[in-house]
Amino acid sequence: MNNSRRIGIIDIGSNSIRLAVNEQTTGGAYRVIGEFKESARLSQRIGADGTLAQADIQVIVQILSHFKRICHAHEVTEYRVAATAAIRNAANSQEILDTLRRESGFHVELLSGEDEARLGFLGMIQTMDISDGFLVDIGGGSTEISLFRDHALIRSVSFPFGAVNTTRKFASNGEFHEEQLRGIRQMVEDALAREPWIRQAPGLPLVGLGGGVRTLCKINQRKRKYSLPLTHNYTIPAAEVDELASWLPLLPGEKRKKIDGLSKDRYDIIVPGLLILQTIFQAAGASHYVVSGAGLRDGLFFESFYPVDTELKHMAERSADNLLALHSTAPQAHLSQVSRTALKLFDALTEAGKHRFEPRVRLCLIIAAKLYRIGASLSYYQYPKHSFHMIAHTRIDGLTHREILICALTASYKTKARTQQAVQHHKDILKKTDTDLIAKLGTLLKLAVALDISETQALEVTNAFSESKALHLRLKAKHDPSAEYREVLGLQKEFKNTWGQQLKVHESSFSTN
Repeated sequence: MNNSRRIGIIDIGSNSIRLAVNEQTTGGAYRVIGEFKESARLSQRIGADGTLAQADIQVIVQILSHFKRICHAHEVTEYRVAATAAIRNAANSQEILDTLRRESGFHVELLSGEDEARLGFLGMIQTMDISDGFLVDIGGGSTEISLFRDHALIRSVSFPFGAVNTTRKFASNGEFHEEQLRGIRQMVEDALAREPWIRQAPGLPLVGLGGGVRTLCKINQRKRKYSLPLTHNYTIPAAEVDELASWLPLLPGEKRKKIDGLSKDRYDIIVPGLLILQTIFQAAGASHYVVSGAGLRDGLFFESFYPVDTELKHMAERSADNLLALHSTAPQAHLSQVSRTALKLFDALTEAGKHRFEPRVRLCLIIAAKLYRIGASLSYYQYPKHSFHMIAHTRIDGLTHREILICALTASYKTKARTQQAVQHHKDILKKTDTDLIAKLGTLLKLAVALDISETQALEVTNAFSESKALHLRLKAKHDPSAEYREVLGLQKEFKNTWGQQLKVHESSFSTN
């Protein structure tokens, strides 16, 4: 019997209707175990009188009924169902909500533009380590712009135009000409002119939400042959978006459908979404684009079912702990000791001035130490390569893509030669100097693991300090540490070659002779 909590989050958007099935374990760890999407284009279905016809309401009912069957198969017991701009702006919105409640059985919550901005911000800020910026959520029927400072939402506005209803207004056939493109830009500029605060904070990053922004990310990644297929926290330089905006709108629709990374059901609405985004960026005087893979549905989940304590740990540690709780294969006491030991070694070498790493390198070592054995959840044999894959291809919130790769390569570290090959494969993300960085972190982690190789905490590192070209470790034996001693002896040469330091162990029962 499954004792986990299953939660369904349904977002009735203006372009598509989506279901995310979340699982929350008894220990509190969570993950998405299913995501389903149906295209509805509700903003295109609004009639001339501003209402949504009964036949179109029934389309939503059918989709919700289908989602309910999916939820039943997943043993979902709790729900949050929310509707956004298309239904909010419909003249018969209450009739729509009543019909959906009566015929689907779901209580559908109608979100205001302010609600959308708040929930989108909540989903983003809980998963990205970014303190100041603009957040732009371009949906099918509305666009929300928010300014945040010091991780707090300062101001937001919702405009009644999005990718779908703008397409319908300017080019329902998906073909765009200069006059129509100018019309879209002018519409956005006129709206922005009514909100002067948007122009008063130049130089900040613009974080983009929504399917259209994720699509632009995929197009950009395919064009660059980007080596890590993650969208969350992906950075796009302004010049590359400008280049995309210079040729994508002028392509005929049929050619647009063939662009690598662009799904065929977005070939028409991608153009207004791109122009809306670029116009906001230019008006705000933003520095660069950052893509968020988390947004409204994440915000709905966090607000209702998973309030996050932001005070205790960095979000990357929380994210790693969550991943570990879902895939744990080693005793927690062992992983905790490995983490503590690795940091003692790192801090001792820091205090002695033996490296000049960036401050966040220490965070990367923490994450690698927590997750180095996670690959054993797939198979114990050759678990390092599984650990690399799980860390590199699973979202670790709060880390850049480079930092994720550093964590993955440190956690799975074997030799510097292998690391050099991996760095070369990801040369579009990693720096040349990262080979040495990862070798040093990886060697520290290997030593920390060696000091508890039996996973019984036979030894405790009571002190670590660098002196006279040697790293000195003072150890306290709690019980037979012979296995640990053998492993440490085997690492002495590698440690010397990597760090330029002798490894000196001080414990009465240990001898290097």
